[in-house]
Amino acid sequence: MRIIAVINQKGGVGKTTITANLGHALQIAGHRVMLIDMDPQAQLTTSLGIFRLPTKGIDTVLLDQMPLEAVEIHTRENIVLVPAGSKLMEIEHLNDGGVDRATLLDGALQQENPEQDFILLDCPPASGLLSANAIMAADEVLIPVSGDYLSLNGVAHLLTTLKKFEALRSTTLHRWVVMSRFHLRRRLSKEVKSKLINHFPNKVLMTEIKEAAALAECPAVGRTIFEFRRTSSSAQGFMQLAQDLIERRTY
Repeated sequence: MRIIAVINQKGGVGKTTITANLGHALQIAGHRVMLIDMDPQAQLTTSLGIFRLPTKGIDTVLLDQMPLEAVEIHTRENIVLVPAGSKLMEIEHLNDGGVDRATLLDGALQQENPEQDFILLDCPPASGLLSANAIMAADEVLIPVSGDYLSLNGVAHLLTTLKKFEALRSTTLHRWVVMSRFHLRRRLSKEVKSKLINHFPNKVLMTEIKEAAALAECPAVGRTIFEFRRTSSSAQGFMQLAQDLIERRTY
């Protein structure tokens, strides 16, 4: 089982788009997938067609020790969603428990040991306790970077955060970078990609996810790109990205 936090503390880089569509691509490739919505905005939950936020989700798992199985939603064959839940923001305001506050998710996953091949964690654009729980629970982090310099600054900030938590972990976090919202003809996108490859050798996944109207339209109807435009270049891109992740194909 691979637990992967999809994380970048800068907003607007496509974390939820990547989590939902990469998760479905992994399922199409024959894997069992769990998607956990760690963002109080619950955009992953709505992206998968759950438009009314459930009263119970990952929030009650973390706050009340409710079993994961009790809040799982089987949204598609071999795809399980753990929704955000209405009280998820309360995690950020926990004051008691010290370092243990950052290991609530890790404890829940270890206790239940879900029978999945991949668990993807959709993280909020912030560096609070929710992101800390994702980092402590994950084996790997997938960092989406859009083709602009502000997104690069977000990566630098995130790497500082990861270093702080690695001192508390017993294992090293594997890092992957994916170019998202990529404009093939835009010089700036190419420059950002070149900088990433230079700074993160063997970490940048081979496939870029290009900016596309269809990807922006999918969440409004609660579908992934494979349900909305299955034959599109975006769908093909996510299948290639899934293979990059499975086979660890990088620059």
